[in-house]
Amino acid sequence: MATRRHQQADQETELDLTPMLDVVFIMLIFFIVTTSFVKESGIAVNTPKADTAQRQESANILIAIHESGDIWIDGRPIDVRALKAKVARMHAESPQGTVVVQSDERADTGILVKVMDQIRLADIDQIAIAARPGAQ
Repeated sequence: MATRRHQQADQETELDLTPMLDVVFIMLIFFIVTTSFVKESGIAVNTPKADTAQRQESANILIAIHESGDIWIDGRPIDVRALKAKVARMHAESPQGTVVVQSDERADTGILVKVMDQIRLADIDQIAIAARPGAQ
């Protein structure tokens, strides 16, 4: 009988980690799916102040116009002539959002009009101009 007890003591119990790994992977997938991805235009823009500025919740395309007249989208500079195709492709991926144009307050208004014209030529009517809340 002594040998039998000795055999039981030598056997190590194994802990099955498979259910724990399954839970970890399910949580990882959950957090990836529910994460809100923040898109940025790529440059810092000093937007003008406006008393009627409102927060735009469903903006999925951000276009920035630098004071030098450079146009940025998704962290990359873009030519105004290529803007229509890029915005149309991005809007096709998520059509429920709007386009927000962040124009520097010292940027040329003509560039802002050209950008808005290219957006409208891409058959997008939901355009917003970014502004900071507060009095001018």
